[in-house]
Amino acid sequence: MAAVARDAIPAQERLRITEIFLSLQGEADTVGWPTVFVRLTGCPLRCHYCDTEYAFYGGLWHSVTDVLAQVQALGARHVCVTGGEPLAQPNVHRLLSALCDAGHRVSLETSGALDASGVDARVVRVLDVKTPASGESARNFLANFDAPRDSDLVKFVICDRADYDWARDFVAARNLTERVQVLFSPGHGRVTPRELAEWILADRLPVRFQLQLHKILWDGEAGR
Repeated sequence: MAAVARDAIPAQERLRITEIFLSLQGEADTVGWPTVFVRLTGCPLRCHYCDTEYAFYGGLWHSVTDVLAQVQALGARHVCVTGGEPLAQPNVHRLLSALCDAGHRVSLETSGALDASGVDARVVRVLDVKTPASGESARNFLANFDAPRDSDLVKFVICDRADYDWARDFVAARNLTERVQVLFSPGHGRVTPRELAEWILADRLPVRFQLQLHKILWDGEAGR
């Protein structure tokens, strides 16, 4: 379905969308499942390792109803709402609830820099803690991590040994591994998967190591 003019959509229904596509989930707890990705446009952060800079600008306006129809046409139960930073658009909350109401298993990928407390309780929140190498660690909204939900996944992209030590201490200070799933991923081209795996094992750190499946399969192609 084609986008329409911004002013033709009621303000409470309006979302700027970069892309909607079907792929395999590349990370988190549903890795490998066919998933519809809804990528919202815009992000207030500028992480040094960002791989979706094309979503910072542009996009087309859609209504929540139109987005829901496009998702349902792609025929997958799993839906991931991502960005950019999806929480930067207030109407994402209406979209998330509509997707849940339609019977989808919904996850939200968010930077962790914005307040995620208003997200529908049925949604799995994947909270990306910004490490020092991202250049945005001062932007972490700490309340997201001090009071996590049982269903949350807390993710760290590790770019060097200093990042690893910082992330390990962040997890320990909040006792996160006793409360939620914690995921450590190697920063693409910044630290080798083997290095990160060996650091985790040396510390007996009870976190989940993960590689980004979609980058292995499609080498970071947009829309995959």
